Amino acid sequence: MTSQATTVHRAGREPLPDGRSTERWTLAAPGGITVELLDLGARLQSVRMPDRHGHPAEVVLGAADGAQLLGAGAYFGATVGRYGNRIARGELPLDGAVHALRTQPAGHTLHGGPDGFATRSWAAVPVANGVRFHLASPDGDQGFPGTLDVSVSYLLDADGDLTIRYEATTDAPTVVNLTNHAYFNLAGTGGADVGDHLLHVHADAYLPVDADLIPLGPPAAVAGTPFDLTRPTLLAGPLGAGHPQLALAGGGFDHNWILRPAPADRLRPVAELHHPASGRRLECLTTEPGLQVYTGNLFDGATGPAHAPHRRHAGIALETQHFPDSPHHPETYPSTVLRPGETYRSTTVYRFRTTNTPAATADSTADPAAHPTAHPRTPDRTAP
Repeated sequence: MTSQATTVHRAGREPLPDGRSTERWTLAAPGGITVELLDLGARLQSVRMPDRHGHPAEVVLGAADGAQLLGAGAYFGATVGRYGNRIARGELPLDGAVHALRTQPAGHTLHGGPDGFATRSWAAVPVANGVRFHLASPDGDQGFPGTLDVSVSYLLDADGDLTIRYEATTDAPTVVNLTNHAYFNLAGTGGADVGDHLLHVHADAYLPVDADLIPLGPPAAVAGTPFDLTRPTLLAGPLGAGHPQLALAGGGFDHNWILRPAPADRLRPVAELHHPASGRRLECLTTEPGLQVYTGNLFDGATGPAHAPHRRHAGIALETQHFPDSPHHPETYPSTVLRPGETYRSTTVYRFRTTNTPAATADSTADPAAHPTAHPRTPDRTAP
């Protein structure tokens, strides 16, 4: 490879507590951004990027060891599926039949079920500028119909764009909704929470949820609520707001924003995360119609390294996807049905950049003093 190409390096295997092992891959771009991937869960394990002074830091929350990867940190950076997010009561209506899916303790199917794609060992092969992972999910896997053939490719270019491409085919009608579950902290992990980050989401509506974080149905306008991120907003404001929807989610966001549409599923910018103090920026582009924003409301120190465990609001997930519980809303939510002869395709880009000057003043509505502290109810969430 030339000096301007991303290098792809197989870094070796590491043991897991269940007797398996996981293989680590490293992608290094010439601009100083380094990405680490694991075949366990086709996982984005690490991203290191410089600040405006050239000092690198880890900006993705990771599980500290194999026990965490198979336990409380199973979703960290993983490809979740076959259906990311929730399907109510584990009931999948499809073509006149209702398929019984495996559920978590809350009684719903989250991220494909208790043995979803996040803890599977994927086959990995190097490709130009990245790695391609492959998984075969058999008919009846976690209750889902159809054999699903899935691939996920991670590609890092010289500018710091990390492209994630998903493809899937099936031999029988099924549903597919894949996403990546990485948590970001652009200040560098192990430090403060994400309250000092600015977030901008290109969406005018979101989906309110019930006490189990299942969408109630119709969308709600973000205007006049803490969900209004139509301008860069300091997260400390909404994270401290007393809105009942934030309380249901444990004191922060765990909701799907309905992104402004683009013609023909075109890749377009949908969100920007910025840490003014370091100059680090993350721009998210996707072909998907929805964005689930989760702010780590239930982190309790059970994951992360012993010297710097992940505490509440230690990271933020920007999960590009179709809507949660879409199978129960076929008339109003975009369809997630995949049929034989069709190919599921989805692309998301995380664009890592560094600015040389501090950001402009955030939206004044983000002032934490403007929102009283909530006393949130803890929802049923089986893992971060």
